[in-house]
Amino acid sequence: MTTGDPSAVLAGDRSSLARAGTAERVAQILRQRITEGVFLPGTRLSEPAISGALGVSRNTLREAFQLLAHERLAVRELNRGVFVRELTAPDIEDLYRIRRMVECAAVREAADREGPVLTGLEGALATGKLAAAAEDWQTVATASIQWHQALSELAGSDRVAGTMRQVLAETRLFFVLTESTRAFFEPYLARHEKINGHLRRRRFDLAEQALERYLRDAERQLLAAYHRRETS
Repeated sequence: MTTGDPSAVLAGDRSSLARAGTAERVAQILRQRITEGVFLPGTRLSEPAISGALGVSRNTLREAFQLLAHERLAVRELNRGVFVRELTAPDIEDLYRIRRMVECAAVREAADREGPVLTGLEGALATGKLAAAAEDWQTVATASIQWHQALSELAGSDRVAGTMRQVLAETRLFFVLTESTRAFFEPYLARHEKINGHLRRRRFDLAEQALERYLRDAERQLLAAYHRRETS
């Protein structure tokens, strides 16, 4: 998924609102597009453009914005409008603390279940590899988010999966710090493959250890990128 014209991207989502044009569904669409990098941190979420693209009322859209603000994905600035939130170093630390708690626990939960379904993990890895071959690093980033979402779903809990959708949408806001480069994303594809291999062999202990190291390394890299940007 490339950024392109957000209004054109959202126009494609309009048909999905035909049966459920609610604020919750609008928020779900916008959350997904934030996760995919269609709306980058600091982007103004234009009411006329988005309501027109989705074919929803301004009131419905404002309710959706309130939901996104509650999820810490958007912020309303007085007399300026609603913007995709820009996060801070403490946000990075807090998000990765939550991710280690939830994702590692999901792997442990999978160990207690019969034959956890790895289809989502394998599919996200395949998507990431194809995108890497085409040097489309933004799509590699989106595939990485999808891989982590699939990993959280190994817990077999809709609530865990829902929590991770919000957490991963926030995490995606930090990817702007990486400039979508091969140097950042390519090594993590190899880590996805290694963890998938551990899970296929039901070596959940090794999968959890590899995942813990992965998340700590990603946190350190993002913090370093954040501080470089702040001091440049």
